Amino acid sequence: MKRFIVITIITLAVFMVGCSDPKSHSKGVYMLLDTSGTYALELKKAQSILNYLLGVLQPGDTLAVARIDTGSFSEKDIIAKMTFDGRPSVANNQKRVFQKTINDFVASVKSSKYTDISGGILQAIEYLNEQEAGRKYILIFSDLKQELAKGYKRNIAFQLTGFNVIALNVTKLRSDNIDPKKYQDRVENWRREVETGGGSWRRINDLENLDHIFSK
Repeated sequence: MKRFIVITIITLAVFMVGCSDPKSHSKGVYMLLDTSGTYALELKKAQSILNYLLGVLQPGDTLAVARIDTGSFSEKDIIAKMTFDGRPSVANNQKRVFQKTINDFVASVKSSKYTDISGGILQAIEYLNEQEAGRKYILIFSDLKQELAKGYKRNIAFQLTGFNVIALNVTKLRSDNIDPKKYQDRVENWRREVETGGGSWRRINDLENLDHIFSK
């Protein structure tokens, strides 16, 4: 009898694992592109990051790319978004369309006057929560210097439990060469904001190490 009960429990456990929601194993990636000032010239590097993402993301994974501009808490700033199909031929076509959309954007983008990074993060949180991905990543391609237009308010605490936030290509500004502490403080302030909100924070400046993006 005991043996029968043990076998039944094991069978049920295997069945439950097999029937688990596939979304719990999927990745959701939201990449923010800073288009302000001279940083817009860095966007060519963002294309190599996107090519990497398109190469490693699997069926069921979600990828969205949005611009950081004057007011980034808006779906209008999403350049492209896609959940990749389980059929390889369909997924490959989706990725080609996605890549072309980003390439066209980079070729024609005009730099914005202001940089609403906080609004972009808030929009990323909202979008990825709706996708219900098991692992959620916000990639910030920016020098991390936020400049808000008059009247914009962003004094909202981030709710980032379960999120991995990764700053990419955090370039130094001219003023940082004069006072390196400005650069260090800027990075540290964003790290504190993310971790206070319950998220995980990392910074990857060497774009040869993109395989570290999904190390957590």
